[in-house]
Order: sequence, then structure tokens, then C-alpha cells
Amino acid sequence: MRYVLIALLIAIFGYALALVLQNPAELQVDLLFTQVPAMRLGLLLLLTLALGVVVGLLLGVQVFRVFQNSWEIKRLRKDIDHLRKEQIQLAQQAAAEAASSVRHEKTVLDVHANDKTTTF
Repeated sequence: MRYVLIALLIAIFGYALALVLQNPAELQVDLLFTQVPAMRLGLLLLLTLALGVVVGLLLGVQVFRVFQNSWEIKRLRKDIDHLRKEQIQLAQQAAAEAASSVRHEKTVLDVHANDKTTTF
């Protein structure tokens, strides 16, 4: 992977150098805040390309962050729904156990109450 990246960087550098050398014409550039009286066309193209790449990367990172947050919110909502269902099931089981325990105690108390009344 490292060698591929190095080869890609060398290719981009070679392209940029060829772009500057193939476009030697000079022209006046107005940069809104200042003016450059003479700049090579190839250098202007290279600067424009670099600026576009930087702006594109920054926007891409922001868009990816928005999507990543959206995916995380969806995942957390699914987890919350799963935990709610699990809590409901546990509460139902606890209620069923409590109800059976009360029935068992009532039965035991009824049997002991009958035993006391029958002895003389």
C-alpha cells in the first residue's frame, strides 16, 4: 500500500510539473484581494487544482461526518428499542413469577387454615 501511495504521489508531481512546463504563457490574475501582474498559466491551473482538492476534501469530511452521525443515531435507536423490548419481557416474567408466588402462598395459607379448624 505504501508503494502504491508513493507511486501515486510521484505521478501527481510529474503531472503538475508537466502542466506548468506545457503552459508557459503568462497572464494577469485578479485574486479578489490582490492582483498578480504576471503568472504562468500552468501554475494558475495547478493552484486552482490544489485549491479544489483541498475544498473538496474538507467538504467530503464534513459530509461524511454528517452521515456517520446519522448512522450512529440509527444504530443507537435500534439499541434503545431492543433494550425496551428486553425490559418489557423481564418485567412480564417478574410479574408472572410474583403472581405465581402469591398463588403459592395463598394455597399454603389455605391448607394451614383448614388444618387448624379440623383439629379438636
